Amino acid sequence: MSVSIGLLPMGCAPSNMNHTPDIARSASPERPAGLLAEITADLSAGADIRALLQRFIEPIVQLAQAGGGAVRMLGDDNRLHLVGQFGLPPTLACTGRSVARQCGGCGQAVDDDHLAWDHGLSTCTHATREALAPIGWAHMLAVPLAHQGRVLGVYNLFFDPLHQPSEAVRSVLRSVGELLGLALNNARLEAANLRAMVVQERQMMAADVHDAVAQDLAFLRMRLPLLEQAIDEQDAVRATGYLADLRDALGHAHGSLREIVNDLRTPPDPQGLGHALKTRVDEFAARSGIGVTVINQLPSLVLPSSHEAHLLHILGEALSNIARHAQARQVTVSLGTHAGRIELLIEDDGMGIAAHRPAPGSGHHGLAIMAERATRIGGVLTVRARDGGGTAIALSLAEPARPLDLRGMAA
Repeated sequence: MSVSIGLLPMGCAPSNMNHTPDIARSASPERPAGLLAEITADLSAGADIRALLQRFIEPIVQLAQAGGGAVRMLGDDNRLHLVGQFGLPPTLACTGRSVARQCGGCGQAVDDDHLAWDHGLSTCTHATREALAPIGWAHMLAVPLAHQGRVLGVYNLFFDPLHQPSEAVRSVLRSVGELLGLALNNARLEAANLRAMVVQERQMMAADVHDAVAQDLAFLRMRLPLLEQAIDEQDAVRATGYLADLRDALGHAHGSLREIVNDLRTPPDPQGLGHALKTRVDEFAARSGIGVTVINQLPSLVLPSSHEAHLLHILGEALSNIARHAQARQVTVSLGTHAGRIELLIEDDGMGIAAHRPAPGSGHHGLAIMAERATRIGGVLTVRARDGGGTAIALSLAEPARPLDLRGMAA
C-alpha cells in the first residue's frame, strides 16, 4: 500500500527556496507547544498530507535552529522520495531527490525508529558533503515520521558546527515526527480503502454487465445454429420465427446495457432520495407497462451518498428482475421504518420467489449483486413470499446517526 507521492519537478530547487534563509537562532518557549497544536489541528481538519509535510518544514527548521531541512516519504520502491525542502542549496536538491532507504543517517532513523545524529556528515554521500561544505553545514539530524513502530518518512535537518539541538528540542522533534507519522499512516489507510472501494465497484460493474447480457447472449448463441439450419433447408416460417427471437433478445440486451450505462452516468439527484426513487419507479412503469404504487413514509430522509446510490441500484435491479421474470401486473414500492430500521420494500403480484431465483448455470447473479450491495452499506436483504402471491424483497438499514445539537451547551 502506498500514498501517491508528489515529487518536486525534475531540475534544481525552485528559486524561492533560498539556501541562506534568515532563520531565527532562538525559539520562543511557546513555540514547541504551538507547533504541536498546529499540527494536531491540521490533522483534525484532514489536511492534505503532502501540503502538511511541506508546511511544517520551515517552523521545524527554526525550532531546531538548523540551517535547512527536507522531508521525504518512504515509497513502495523502498526509497525515500523528496517531498519538500527549506533552505537547501540547489546542488543538494539536485543530488538527493530520491535516495535508498539504507542511505546514511536517514537509513538509521528509518531502520531503528529513532532520531539519528550524523556528526560531520560521516554517513552521507560524497555528493551531499561536497554540496554542504561551501556553506559550512557539518551535521545532520534525521527525524523519523513513525506510527506504532512503522517509519513512513523522515525529516532531514542540517546544522553548522556551532549548533545542535538540545535534548528538550529533540524530544519535541520526536513528538512532531510521531504526529506526522500518524498523518502519513492515515493517508496510506485512506488510499488503501479507496483502492479497495474502486476494486469492489469495478467487480460490481462487471457483474452488472455480465448479468444484463449473459442470458441474452446464451439465447442468441443457441438460436443462431437453428436459424442457419432453417435457411439451409429453405424453411421460411422457421427462419422468420428464429430471426424474430434473435431480434427480441438483441433488443433486450441492448436495453439492459443502456440501463446500466444510464445508472453509471446519473449523478445524485439534487432533489433528494425521495425524488430519485420516484423518478426510477416512473421510468420502470413507462418502460415495462407494469403498474407501480409508491408509498414514501420518509420524504425527508437523507442518507450518505454511497448508501443512496446502492439503495437505488438495489431498487433498479429488483424492478429489472420483476420485468424480466415475474410476469407481474402490479408492483408496490414502500420506503418507511420497521423494527427501528429504515426499510425499502418492493412487492410484486407475480409468479413468486422462484421467478427471481436463477436457474442453475443461467449466469444470472441479480440477487447476489443486490445482497452484496446491501452488505456494503451495512444493510440486510431478504427475499420472501408475499402474502396473496408474488414476491417481497426488503432492504433493511440502520438509521443514519444524527449530529449532536450543541446549542445551549457551555463553551
